[in-house]
Amino acid sequence: MEYKRIEPATLKIDVEKLAPIYTPELDSLVEIFKKNDFEIRVAGGAVRDLLMGINPHDLDFATTATPEQMKEMFERENVRMINTKGEKHGTITPRINDKENFEVTTLRIDVTTDGRHAEVQFTTDWQLDANRRDLTINSLFMDLDGTVFDYFNGVQHIKERRVIFVGDAATRIQEDYLRILRYFRFYGRISEEANSHDAETLNAIRNNVSGLSRISGERIWTELRKILEGNYAGELINVMIEIGIPEFIGLPKTPNTERFSTVWKNLKGQKYNAITLLAGLISTEEEALLLHKRLKLSAYERDLLLFITLHHERKWAMKPLNDKGEFYLRPYQAIVALSRDKPKDTKEWTVQLLLHIGQPSMAQQIEDWEVPKFPVNGHMMKEHAPEINGKQLGILGQELRKMWTDSDFKTDAEDLVKHIPHLAEEIKEKFPAKAAKSGKSKK
Repeated sequence: MEYKRIEPATLKIDVEKLAPIYTPELDSLVEIFKKNDFEIRVAGGAVRDLLMGINPHDLDFATTATPEQMKEMFERENVRMINTKGEKHGTITPRINDKENFEVTTLRIDVTTDGRHAEVQFTTDWQLDANRRDLTINSLFMDLDGTVFDYFNGVQHIKERRVIFVGDAATRIQEDYLRILRYFRFYGRISEEANSHDAETLNAIRNNVSGLSRISGERIWTELRKILEGNYAGELINVMIEIGIPEFIGLPKTPNTERFSTVWKNLKGQKYNAITLLAGLISTEEEALLLHKRLKLSAYERDLLLFITLHHERKWAMKPLNDKGEFYLRPYQAIVALSRDKPKDTKEWTVQLLLHIGQPSMAQQIEDWEVPKFPVNGHMMKEHAPEINGKQLGILGQELRKMWTDSDFKTDAEDLVKHIPHLAEEIKEKFPAKAAKSGKSKK
């Protein structure tokens, strides 16, 4: 492969700033590589974070040693290796002193790509490895003495808070279309302005958005969730809509941006679930289920999306109680109190619903509210209406719960059971028990 040799720009990070990442185990790891004449450097996001004054959560390492050479080296040093799944991609994970794991990946180049995955070839060329990475701010390497190696002006882009693809944007995107969403995620982390995108970058994304249809829902949701919970989430989603991304990730082709903007205004400054903001783009149960099918949401996330979609336009959810914009709390308490299947989840969903419609103080009240215990149980209902069957019993329980919530949860068991006989008669009339099928002998 022919390419222009670049002399990397270098700078030195003060050793004091590196103190959080240094451990005896890291020293041992570096010493093993030095002893065996292989280079090892911190790679990617951890270098970016250190330059931004952020303590990195994870350290990823790159090396000139091949996976086989690393395995031989660690075996000689009696170092245990774990998680062999990454080996085919060049990653070996040694556990040093039985205390700390380190992911170390051989320098590599992409030989072929299909927009989702790449066939790789190992190399000892740091520039070639940097060239295959997505963004300039993620293409940095650092020696353990603090020397940073920068092939594509990533350090300057960090200073300028710019998110730029390495080399040609379209080429990088076509290697893995998920990089479209990674661009927006890192924009939210890096940029100091909500809308200062590079026009050429957005054009490259716009021309390649259909490639997202080839990316699995799980990978899309991993990135999209972080966008929704990050800085400038509303502004970034609006840009994504404008350049045509929604239909390729499971959203309606032309979502209701006016409602979404209102929801984003409601959620700014609040601690919310990503689904709570995403629901602003969903209008119907059908749209919610189509999105779930595409993104493979968890059961909790799917049910939260359906819950907000079902409840956000209820009359009592739309009409304030007074001119201060305050809403009536009891309908929301009733949702929680009447829930039998998932009371804990329903309470959390109700909090998110209230944030969604711009009622943070009520959301806090629901979160702090200790749900009272329903005073009537199944035995008490059967005692006062022995003739009703299982399904009728469930309906009776719901009717009693409604009476209880309508009284602000003040009606006690003694008063509630007085209503059981006449309620049971009404239920038997409306929902008669199915007659036993004839022709079957009793045993």
